[in-house]
Amino acid sequence: MSWLGRIRLDTDTIKKLHLFDPYEWHKKLWMCVPKQNDSNRDFLSRIDVYDEYTQAWLLSNREPICPNWCSPDAFMMKRVAPTFLSHKKYVFDLLANPVVKNLEKKSPDGNVVLHNGKPVLKRQTVHPDKLVEWIDRKASENGFSISNTKPLEVGPVVKTYFYKQGIRGCHGGVQFRGVLDVTDPVKFSEAYHKGIGAAKGFGFGMLLLSPVV
Repeated sequence: MSWLGRIRLDTDTIKKLHLFDPYEWHKKLWMCVPKQNDSNRDFLSRIDVYDEYTQAWLLSNREPICPNWCSPDAFMMKRVAPTFLSHKKYVFDLLANPVVKNLEKKSPDGNVVLHNGKPVLKRQTVHPDKLVEWIDRKASENGFSISNTKPLEVGPVVKTYFYKQGIRGCHGGVQFRGVLDVTDPVKFSEAYHKGIGAAKGFGFGMLLLSPVV
């Protein structure tokens, strides 16, 4: 069972809450799905900024609650129907952080950073010319293919900056929109609930779907 929630805040509320940073949104959205003991993040989110309001989507296997920083009128939640993922074709909208691992990460003193004895690789945003190749590969890995019934829309790379523990970070986000055909229902269901690509804790990887019937 999963739940889909939506929060829509006007610009004045956004300013009051200082929600200009993806990491600040990340911390606020945790309050919609309170941790159970020491559980890791088990929800997906997406933030869309418009001229007059900002909209946050939340997908969780636990029922989200309206947090104290949000008016009940601005909070919407519904249970995802068990049959929702049974269709063969969907219109999709994906805001992803398409990256590849390349060079070894080094510390300020020039030494290679290790984790469990293995070099940590830096992540780099996929080159714009390789974005279609990236989404095709991710589709194949996650139980679907990009349909040719409608041209695939690939947006530009948009950088978003954040501060975590005083350290400035950056993610490159790309919006993919089109139609997909489900090729493996099990893998597709896993992708819907777990997300696609990197930086899922910062609002990337959530598939917004509308069945084609």
